[in-house]
Amino acid sequence: MDLATLKAFQPSEYEEAADGYRAVSGMAGSAKDTIDNKVSAGIRNKLEGAAANAALAELAELSKNFHYTQTECGLVSTALNGFASDMAAAKRKLEAAVEDAEAAGCTVGADGSVSFPAGGKEVDGKVPEGGTVSASTSSTDATANAIEQQAIHQHPNPNFGKAIGFANRIGDALKEAAEADAKWAPKLRALKADDDLVVSGRDWSDVKSDTDGVVKGAEAYARSLPKPPKDGDPELVAQWWAGLTDEQKSAYISMHPDSIGAMDGLPATVRDEANRVVLDESRAAYQDKLDAWMKKEPDRYAPYISPITGREVKGAQVETEEWKEWNKKKGELEGRIRGMDAIQSRFDRTGADHLPEAYLLGFDPEGKGHDGKVIIANGNPDIADHTGIYVPGTGTLLQDIDKDMGRGEILWHETNRYAQGQKVSTITWFDYDAPLQAKPFEKGGGLFPEAMSDDWAAKGGPGLSHFLDGNLEAHRMASGNTNLGHTTLMGHSYGTTLIGDAAKSRGMLEGGLPVDDVIAVGSPGMQAKHAADLGIPQGHMWAEQGGGNDAAVRIGGKYLAGLGDDWTIPTDPEFGATIMESDADDHGAFWDENSTSLRNQALVMAGQYDKVTLD
Repeated sequence: MDLATLKAFQPSEYEEAADGYRAVSGMAGSAKDTIDNKVSAGIRNKLEGAAANAALAELAELSKNFHYTQTECGLVSTALNGFASDMAAAKRKLEAAVEDAEAAGCTVGADGSVSFPAGGKEVDGKVPEGGTVSASTSSTDATANAIEQQAIHQHPNPNFGKAIGFANRIGDALKEAAEADAKWAPKLRALKADDDLVVSGRDWSDVKSDTDGVVKGAEAYARSLPKPPKDGDPELVAQWWAGLTDEQKSAYISMHPDSIGAMDGLPATVRDEANRVVLDESRAAYQDKLDAWMKKEPDRYAPYISPITGREVKGAQVETEEWKEWNKKKGELEGRIRGMDAIQSRFDRTGADHLPEAYLLGFDPEGKGHDGKVIIANGNPDIADHTGIYVPGTGTLLQDIDKDMGRGEILWHETNRYAQGQKVSTITWFDYDAPLQAKPFEKGGGLFPEAMSDDWAAKGGPGLSHFLDGNLEAHRMASGNTNLGHTTLMGHSYGTTLIGDAAKSRGMLEGGLPVDDVIAVGSPGMQAKHAADLGIPQGHMWAEQGGGNDAAVRIGGKYLAGLGDDWTIPTDPEFGATIMESDADDHGAFWDENSTSLRNQALVMAGQYDKVTLD
């Protein structure tokens, strides 16, 4: 890049272009939300039949296009700002070098050379003449640097050394600008869509590649952005985000959707936007993994060799160990894809039977223990009058998350019935490594199933506590200190044990869990003898028990696993919970439609305590 081009470069023009792309990204996002949460939702709520289904399919594809446009334009905006930042830094260096040169009586040529005036002590009756120098390679070549320094010391004109310094500074600035141009040109060219109207998994794989390229290129620009709190304190995170400009917020979402989506304390709308990008990128990546894995299928069967004779048994075959391992990995990949499709299916059901928009507050296909991570809300919890948070128990996996998301939807419908027109949000919170087995020798386990240990809850409890703090701060930022809403935390089975550990993980200054009510459903114990030991006020701890295998879970947790304290579980009178009437005939029946158990949960979540029927 030459001197004239860099001097004429206007970073503001590229920053304005970045603003334009960010505006397009915002409009695309708004269009996507309108399609998903108004147009498609309205059709699902009022229309049925082949025509309605065809329209919904077309709208779904259009929504994908807008989401892709939203994401890519956000990346273009960040890339343009990164390019402008790099070029602005180079231009500032050039301008400073030129200004210093002119102040020293030197003249800068169009090619970046520096002419210096005569000066110094007379030699043979003459003042040493001036001259012209150009940028050298001394900054990168040790030999050239040594020769240059020797020449400066030996030159009779002191202006020679000054001019060399100015020329080198100018050369460095031009080199930096050329490198920025060479770095960003291919990255910006890569930020373009295919010449079709179908957003495929390959397109989202390209988005991930584009994001990585922009992040790597924008390191200098990223350093200029205000940094989030190192400890992730939700209150400080909320304040940090509120203090960012629109440009800075867009940059963080486009460059680090995984980090932003996981940050407790941020608005639900922001986390949802970021996590939907992570979801689409992950879905594409896992499909690529599955497609590649399917091509590696080994032979399934091999001849059976008799352990007695050591000879092949004619006509008999057995599955090979290689195929079994291959099939296990295939099942894992298919399971994660199935879980991701279940999340997308929830988005696609918005409006059906008045179901509100969904907010993906957390997502990771692997999670903390390779079980996955899904935090999804029905309705915006930041502006809800009543928020119910459901924590699932043993055996929860991404591949089967549709069951637990379904319970969140059922809870929303039932709570909404009793909310008297107030806004309701229900959240399914799955962000811990859940124990896999509840029974001896179940799912490949041993005599002592994982659910008999508190270790899983102890590790996951602090994460739930942190999320609850973030939920409170996000609500405070959106609704104000005078309208913090009513929050109910409910756990099922081992999920109640985790709630107990979440409460116990809080320090004295933190106080109790930031919720109004706690419901323990089918609890094997909460690691406490009394509700008060967990900081839960009297009258705000609730419990339900069921028949069938639910009794085995509670008795096993009480007497065998010791998940309570002093063999006490929430349904014991001495624990201090209000025992609600329940007609659940087994451990998983607490959310059956039109059931007493479901109605009582919803009444607590809606704050209608006087209508709850007791056992």
